[in-house]
Amino acid sequence: MMLQLIRHATIKCKMNNQIFLVDPMLSPKGEMAPVGNAANEYRNPLVNLPFPAENVLEDVDAILLTHSHRDHFDEKAVEMIPKDITIFCQTEDSDKLISFAFSNVISIGDHGKWQGIQIVRTGGQHGTGDLGKQMGPVSGFILKAENEPTIYIAGDTIWCMEMEEAIAEHTPDIILVNGGEAQFLTGDPITMGPRDMSQVSERGPFATILVTHMEAWNHCLLSRQELQQYILQNKLSNVKVLEDGEIFKY
Repeated sequence: MMLQLIRHATIKCKMNNQIFLVDPMLSPKGEMAPVGNAANEYRNPLVNLPFPAENVLEDVDAILLTHSHRDHFDEKAVEMIPKDITIFCQTEDSDKLISFAFSNVISIGDHGKWQGIQIVRTGGQHGTGDLGKQMGPVSGFILKAENEPTIYIAGDTIWCMEMEEAIAEHTPDIILVNGGEAQFLTGDPITMGPRDMSQVSERGPFATILVTHMEAWNHCLLSRQELQQYILQNKLSNVKVLEDGEIFKY
């Protein structure tokens, strides 16, 4: 099993000799407008890909999409990804993907299976209260295969009951969490911050927790350095912050 953080939430995952590309956002630095009602007006993404977008798509067998916000699936991805590739997504996004002329869209309501890999959809909360509702539905996915570690891709969520239940039920070996503590000028954060990481670490002491979704989008205000300091101070020994381009093998 191999994971590689490309940038933000874009990840390559090799499992059972298949390569998933998770949440492809392929635009060059500054190509997209900033998120409004945020603490700054930097254009997105904040950094370039660590290597050309064409290389990101090399050897990819399927796309796994947690949700279709533009920082997880952008116009450049729509343009570059072959229209006949297999795309797994939450049910709420299937019509949108079909409208983009993708011809092999598989929506995961609860679970599915592909190339010997079990794919289980999990829930999440992309923020609290009315803001969380406005952000729309989001999903995570559990990936399981024989003789492979179980992977939990949590998606854009804060710590919530759905996460706690997913960890308890599936006891994943690897948990990928979206950090950055994204937030607007009003309201609570809509992705994970340090205290959320503590909850994941406590509930999943058996897992390696890999943090992505950092320093690439203008309303993700938590830096890698700040999170690293929190991890050290709170002795979260099973939490690792990934750098863009970094490879993790299990």
